[in-house]
Amino acid sequence: MKASELHDKTPDQLRDELVNLKKESFNLRFQQATGQLENPARLRTVKRDVARVHTVLNQKAAAAASEE
Repeated sequence: MKASELHDKTPDQLRDELVNLKKESFNLRFQQATGQLENPARLRTVKRDVARVHTVLNQKAAAAASEE
């Protein structure tokens, strides 16, 4: 997922995306613990996507605060 894709979304959509990514992260960690994880690189990409969503949400919040 690219940051440019995230910038086009509303804060509510970003929060929904964050919830989905956190669920996926949990499932991947569970699979890793049970030895069923097929693609270990997916853990890294999901963690980075979570960080991207947090960053964009913080940027949007800061932009909204500076407009007031």
